[in-house]
Amino acid sequence: MNTRGLDYTILTIAIIGAINWGLVGFFKIDLVNLLFGDMTMISRIIYAIIGLCGLYLISLYGRVNNAIEH
Repeated sequence: MNTRGLDYTILTIAIIGAINWGLVGFFKIDLVNLLFGDMTMISRIIYAIIGLCGLYLISLYGRVNNAIEH
């Protein structure tokens, strides 16, 4: 099963989330909060999607290991 497109999409979303957390840590700027409001329904959905992407990327460890072995 080819999941390359899904993997890149999810990885991109996770990277955007990581950049947002970097901005929070370094500059106290939360882009999701700035753009969509403080814990509005849409901002909570965005945070949930980013969290699900991070969980999905856990499966990447096994697939990278399999690709290296073959």
